[in-house]
Amino acid sequence: MSAPPDLPDVVQRAFDVCRSAGYVSFCRNETGRLLATLAATRGGTMAEFGTGCGVGTAWLRSGVRNGARILTAELDESLAGAAAKIFDDDDKVEVLAADWSVLHDRGPFSLLFLDSGTPSEVGVDQVVDLVEPGGIVVLDDFAPCESWPPITYGRVDTLREQWLTDERFTAVEVMVAGDASAVIATRR
Repeated sequence: MSAPPDLPDVVQRAFDVCRSAGYVSFCRNETGRLLATLAATRGGTMAEFGTGCGVGTAWLRSGVRNGARILTAELDESLAGAAAKIFDDDDKVEVLAADWSVLHDRGPFSLLFLDSGTPSEVGVDQVVDLVEPGGIVVLDDFAPCESWPPITYGRVDTLREQWLTDERFTAVEVMVAGDASAVIATRR
């Protein structure tokens, strides 16, 4: 059995920043590799809400090709500042210390990454206009679920159900690890 691939340098820098900041909530490597793969298929501008210390942003950046750019928004100013340090010399990434709603004036985006733990007011209706036709939305941090409607922790997972059934998107849930899944939705 071989070892997992090395982390891209930008992702390693992001993990170093997380450790220095004492921040332990970040994008899993399995999800990150998915983000890098999807980013490699996109042009234009990609976006993320909930930057944290920039691990997800770093994974996106590791896949960027053809002049694409990344705009990411983090409400916590200290986390946004920490993440911005990773990309100080990178003109392809812009880190904003701001609420996710600032992205409305900067879209639409070719890819949008958001954490499924984002407050429930950020649902399909609030996001649909942020994504260009053919654009991709990635939501992470789901626990795999085999039931329908999806039940998580004894209750219907309305966020997952909303994304998987909205007619404005073609969506699928994919397992990224034995205990984690992501929803990938493409705007029609």
